[in-house]
Amino acid sequence: MSAVHLESVGILGPGLPDWATARRVLTGELPPRPEDRPQPDLPQLPPNERRRVPQFVRWALAAAHEALAGSRRAAGEVAMVFSSSSGDGEIAHRLCEAVTSGGREVSPTMFHNSVHNAAPGYWSISTGSQQRSIALCGHDASFAVGLLEAVGLVLAEQAPALLVACDLPFPEPLAALREIKAPLAVALLLSSSPRERALARWKVSLGAGPASARFPHMVSAALATNPAAQALPLLAASVGSAAQAVPLAYVGGRRMTVETTPCR
Repeated sequence: MSAVHLESVGILGPGLPDWATARRVLTGELPPRPEDRPQPDLPQLPPNERRRVPQFVRWALAAAHEALAGSRRAAGEVAMVFSSSSGDGEIAHRLCEAVTSGGREVSPTMFHNSVHNAAPGYWSISTGSQQRSIALCGHDASFAVGLLEAVGLVLAEQAPALLVACDLPFPEPLAALREIKAPLAVALLLSSSPRERALARWKVSLGAGPASARFPHMVSAALATNPAAQALPLLAASVGSAAQAVPLAYVGGRRMTVETTPCR
């Protein structure tokens, strides 16, 4: 498969409040502070929507807006690929509570926010973009599935695409069935041609056999339980000093390999 270029990054997680900080953590310049938990705000949304938007979407869109700002592109020229392994666990929990209660009444706002493409919907509201969007899921391989979709879109359309991967911990009792210990949202803006501000060049391929990327030791171990954190080994390689081949787990027991060449 032909190469794509990583133009900019948005990130939100414990000790990773933005890409400038995360980059220094991933290169070892800054010690991690996993006890710091960011609280995302979305000033881009109209007040009414801002009151109704769930935390899951707040995290995803905060990372997306940071990546867009870092690329210096307009939202209207960037397609979105949104990927999550499990969707909004808090909304799923509240829906289960509602349908098992005596009244069995579901809030219209909660139902509105329950769909898997809620984040792309709020993205279009916050940016005014009418570009295409895709929402998908691949369980623990959701990041790799989203990356392949975004890379294919960039190469087919010769236009930039924004990949957003987000997973947050589930509340109990669902947390006992789906353990995600720490929240994380990552947004990657990819393009087909290099720009002056490009961070890295990626070439993606699929192969047989399982893969397990080495998780960066400098970030919270709790993040290793978050499927979106598959992005972290790739980002660490992208800001490193040498080309690397980063393996990622793909669906069906297959392996994705991303040949990463830093541009700076």
